[in-house]
Amino acid sequence: MAGKAWRQLVAVASLLSVLWLLPWASAIHRSDFPVSFLFGTATSSYQIEGAYLEGNKSLSNWDVFTHAPGRIKDGSAGDIADDHYHRYDEDVELMNSLGVNAYRFSISWARVLPEGRFGRVNPLGIEFYNKLIDSLLLKGIEPFVTLNHYDIPQELEDRYGAWLSAEIQRDFGHFADVCFAAFGDRVKYWTTFNEPNVAVLTGYMLGTYPPARCSPPFGSCAGGDSDAEPYVTTHNVVLSHATAVEIYKRKYQSKQKGLIGIVMYTTWYEPLTDTPEDRLAAERALAFSVPWFVDPIVYGDYPPEMRQVLGSRLPTFSPEERRKLGYKLDFIGINHYTTLYARDCMFSSGCPLGQGTQHALAAVTGERNGVPIGPPGGQCSTSCLTASRRWSPTS
Repeated sequence: MAGKAWRQLVAVASLLSVLWLLPWASAIHRSDFPVSFLFGTATSSYQIEGAYLEGNKSLSNWDVFTHAPGRIKDGSAGDIADDHYHRYDEDVELMNSLGVNAYRFSISWARVLPEGRFGRVNPLGIEFYNKLIDSLLLKGIEPFVTLNHYDIPQELEDRYGAWLSAEIQRDFGHFADVCFAAFGDRVKYWTTFNEPNVAVLTGYMLGTYPPARCSPPFGSCAGGDSDAEPYVTTHNVVLSHATAVEIYKRKYQSKQKGLIGIVMYTTWYEPLTDTPEDRLAAERALAFSVPWFVDPIVYGDYPPEMRQVLGSRLPTFSPEERRKLGYKLDFIGINHYTTLYARDCMFSSGCPLGQGTQHALAAVTGERNGVPIGPPGGQCSTSCLTASRRWSPTS
């Protein structure tokens, strides 16, 4: 199932990435695609819901982060956002008018479980998402539900440091269980995390997203260790994903007939020059992005390129954790925005400090000799999708 779903996803992504770059793309019509092809829209809870303290919702990490003076340049926050909490019916009508037949949204953890596993399920939160899901289905729009898109109850950050602690695995499992039980009779596509690699890098290496932890040369934060914390938090994210997948596979999938996977932020890397050093740098940069999270989920361990560079800084999986990773996902989703050039920093000098790829001993750029790698907004060739082979059982 996982291999089939992944290959189908890559086929769709390949098709769209090629089609939209063609000069005749504006002549493409929906009728050119199979009836089963899904055209959709996507959002995240913090970005659109608003109602940040209504319906017994607690503060999320993003509420606290954006309310801190100086965090956001213009002082704005998602307190109201698009007011989706009050206007979801209008939003569903807008989607219906666009002709989409899929909608990917995330559930606010702080709305469903304001205190995590330390408190009760919030019935008003369950009611809101039930109404949203029912409204979508009434219009023939398939709900794709993400359990975590960057936001968590601030309660968990305050209690034990959230993703820095293995405690988060129990909390995420409880949250997933509650959602599967409440919505799984109608939701057939589940995503554990959306772009967890972004949340880890920005939250624990660069310090630009909550909880704003970092250390020089990546930034000057009040606390954090950019050389260690990204790997601790990723380990807990991967095992939280595995916990949710195990719960779904063991308790719900046979009855609910749904699928569960993960969605990653994907950047493809091409070598800046054709030297062996730059080719290896491109491979390392890739390994430190999507495979960092997906290899353990599919193969049971981190990429060898990461082990080679990081050594003991990279956590290991216990026998029990490897057992849990044995429950395989059904699909891998990709959000692809751009392709970059990578150059070597393992054998070469003069590399910038503080880039997200610094630990991969690679420096990245969008240009070669002043020429952009691709047209603005479309820096993807078919080569950027060949990474699918890494996780396909047919490779």
